[in-house]
Amino acid sequence: MSAHAEAHGGHPPVAHQSSRVDAPTLGMLLFIASEIMLFGSFFTAYFFVRVVNGIDWPPAGSHLPVFVAGVNTCVLVTSSFTIHWALQSIKRGNHAGLKAGLLLTVCLGLVFLLTQVREYSRIGFAPHDNSFGTIFYGLTGLHGAHVFVGLCLLSMATIRAFRGHFSPDHHHGVEIPGIYWHFVDVMWIVVYTTIYIL
Repeated sequence: MSAHAEAHGGHPPVAHQSSRVDAPTLGMLLFIASEIMLFGSFFTAYFFVRVVNGIDWPPAGSHLPVFVAGVNTCVLVTSSFTIHWALQSIKRGNHAGLKAGLLLTVCLGLVFLLTQVREYSRIGFAPHDNSFGTIFYGLTGLHGAHVFVGLCLLSMATIRAFRGHFSPDHHHGVEIPGIYWHFVDVMWIVVYTTIYIL
């Protein structure tokens, strides 16, 4: 056995980490970068439909519930504060704050998603009606799918929190879903501003 192998006890050495960001966080950030490109393709379609083709937005006869979507935006933005509260709580060893923050975040996310579904049921046009409908449902539906995934991640984190899995030194299970949830919130602000306001 060589001296190098003996130094590591027969096991390969620990991988060199050149980044200041730990591997799980870096993985989530790279995943979010790929998701931004996915949303970018949908926004490109929106740009071509609305700007290049010059269609009215929304077309005559179509109405977007700007106020309801605005309230829903406030709900989702509030959930960013509650997940931040949950993470800061566990970093300080406050398990009650962690649980409360996670539960509030999941509840706010559910309110957002259910309000979006209710909006779909009352909006008065379908994805196949015209290009406007296709883009509207495509962008808001893509975001809704991301909210659903985020809720699944946060629900698992909440279950783990109630089982006492997190501590001030071990809280990646809260931090990683939190990063994803902040991305979902920021992306909705972009979607809401682009689709409903501009």
